[in-house]
Amino acid sequence: MNADANQRTEPWAESRPLNDVPAGFPVVSDCVEYLSELRTIVDDLLERRLHFPKDCPNRLAEAMRYSLLAPGKRLRPILALVAYELCSGTDIKEIAPVCVALEAVHTYSLIHDDLPAMDDDDLRRGRPTCHRQFDEATAILAGDALLTFAFEVLSEGAENPETASRLLEATRILSHAAGATGMVGGQADDVLWSSACQGGGDAHKLIDETIADAAEGEIDDVITETGDVRKSAISLLLKKIHRRKTGALFGAAVELGALMGEASVETRVTLRRFGYDLGLAFQIADDLLDVVGDEAAMGKNVHKDADANKLTFPALYGVEATREKLALVVSQAKSSLLERSCELERRPRALETLLYLIDFAAGREK
Repeated sequence: MNADANQRTEPWAESRPLNDVPAGFPVVSDCVEYLSELRTIVDDLLERRLHFPKDCPNRLAEAMRYSLLAPGKRLRPILALVAYELCSGTDIKEIAPVCVALEAVHTYSLIHDDLPAMDDDDLRRGRPTCHRQFDEATAILAGDALLTFAFEVLSEGAENPETASRLLEATRILSHAAGATGMVGGQADDVLWSSACQGGGDAHKLIDETIADAAEGEIDDVITETGDVRKSAISLLLKKIHRRKTGALFGAAVELGALMGEASVETRVTLRRFGYDLGLAFQIADDLLDVVGDEAAMGKNVHKDADANKLTFPALYGVEATREKLALVVSQAKSSLLERSCELERRPRALETLLYLIDFAAGREK
């Protein structure tokens, strides 16, 4: 046995399969208790699967586990679980690979977001960020490894012929949501705007491109709010950044739950739109918390967006107007879901939980 193998500690030695997890959902009616039990299920799934053979360097494994197993809300896999139950799914083993993949993709994005070249954050979930705990190179590689790990887990689940076609479609949905026209695309425009405002690019060019790329009526709809074409274009750019940077993965999470629950295409579309709105609400609330939030409660630094010239709702509209817009997004999301409640009312607890989650996303303090 070589020296590296001798140093390897037991937690990284062998993963436990996802196909032997308890099948059923928690038997509780209270939303808060239900969500707490779902979070425990997700934590168990992550712990089960996040083990590596001897070829994985110890330091890389440590960084991946440090980030993925850090205390977190687990909102994306929880949304997938709730949507799965809403669409009559009953066997958690079927959706377990999706839950692990979603949280792995989300965590990779946090590791890379925190890097000095991006948001340059020192704290995440109340602990030093990955590059502070380890080093930049290890953090970059840990993020890379978690992204590819996500699709490895999905492909392993596809070995089951009963779920193979759905997991293949899940791979397409998740890769699209996380990629160049989804989360990464939103991050790219976010960085471009900040860089332009700090003298590293042309903000006017980005505004002109937004106007040129806008669908018919998009700018006109926003002009009603602002009365100014260029401010309207900035407002549209802001919404597009947030819907891609945050909303895309939320939308994918809810749609993936519906997919694994074998829902109709119409139901999947409805739930995906709800997820996008929930993600937008979550990000608007995040913008507000950076201005009015408590650093100790949030477990990360605040008042960073203005210093970095980030394009945010409070920066564009002010705090009170942002709160009004947040309330409108929440109202629209609930209305769109309830309009199709006749298709979803077979699982009232799951429907109630989705409605609760968008209130939570909008009203959270961390």
